[in-house]
Amino acid sequence: MAKFAGSSTYNFALSGNQANGFFIPEIYSKKVQIALRKAAVAEAVCNTDYMGEISSFGDTVNIIKEPQIAVADYTRGLAVTSTNLTDAELVLTVNQAKSFSFKIDDLEKRFSHVNFQAIAADNAAYALRDAMDANILAAISAGVTENVGTSLGMGTTAAPIDIGFATGEIDPLNQMALAAKNLDEANAPEDGRWFVAAPEWYNQLSNSASKLLSVDFNAGQGSIRNGLVASGLLRGFQMYKSNNLPTNTVASATRPEALFGHMSSTAAASSMNKVETVRDTGTFSDIVRGLMVWGRKVLRPEVVGKIIYKID
Repeated sequence: MAKFAGSSTYNFALSGNQANGFFIPEIYSKKVQIALRKAAVAEAVCNTDYMGEISSFGDTVNIIKEPQIAVADYTRGLAVTSTNLTDAELVLTVNQAKSFSFKIDDLEKRFSHVNFQAIAADNAAYALRDAMDANILAAISAGVTENVGTSLGMGTTAAPIDIGFATGEIDPLNQMALAAKNLDEANAPEDGRWFVAAPEWYNQLSNSASKLLSVDFNAGQGSIRNGLVASGLLRGFQMYKSNNLPTNTVASATRPEALFGHMSSTAAASSMNKVETVRDTGTFSDIVRGLMVWGRKVLRPEVVGKIIYKID
C-alpha cells in the first residue's frame, strides 16, 4: 500500500493472473464534519451597554443608580424640604475567564488536506461562547433566588409548576401570561421583555390542545410550529430557546428552569482580549491559545424571574 501526500491512499494487490492487480483509491474529503452546536442566547437578553468599557480580567465598571426623589404635599408659605442626592453604585466586575490552547504540528500544517488550525480555532471560539452563555444564564437564575416564593419566583423544587393540559396542570401559555402580569406589577417596560426556555417548553406550546394554535389568537402575530420559536411576541415576550439553562432535581429528575425578565435586569460585558500563536519548545509545533474574560451582574432583580416546573 502506498500513500501520497494530499488526499488519497492507494492499495495495490495481485488478483488472479493480472499483472497490476487491482486499484482502490481511498479519498479523504476536504470537508470536515462540524460538531452540532447549541445556540447562545444570553447576550440577546442582557444589557450589553458596558461591553466596550472592559479590557482585561479584574476590570470593574461602576454603574450609577438613578437617585430616587421624594415628593411631598406643598403648603403655601411653608419651607420646602429638599432631598439629598445619593450616589449609590452597582459594580460590574469582570471576574469570569476561560481559555483554550491547542498544538498544530508542522507536518500537519504542511501536508494536511484541510486547515486544521482554522477549524480548531473556530471550535474553540464556539466553546468559549457556549461556556459564557451557560455562566450568564446561571447568574440570572441565581439573581432570582431572593424572589423564590414571591411573584417572580414561580414554583420550587419541592412544589414545581405542573405544566400540561390535563386536569390540575397549567397551560404553558397561561403561565407565561402570569409572568407578564408580574412584570407589569413590577413596572417593567413592555418593550424588551424576554422569555428563555428549553425545547420541551415550546413543544408543549405547539401541542394541539394549546390556545397557541387558535387562528384567532395568531391573527397578525407570530406562531409556533413543530416546536420552533416564533418571530413575533407571545404575551409580550421575545422568545428564546436554550439548552444551557440551569437545572434542578425536580420529581426525581433533572429538569431545566425557564427564565423571564426585562433586558435591563442583567448586565453582561465580555472581551476576547488575547489570541496568540507561540512556538512550542519541545516539539515541531505551533501552540495557538486564547483567553476570554467577561462579567455579569443582575442589576434589577425585581424585573427578572424564573419558573421551576415539570412536564410529564
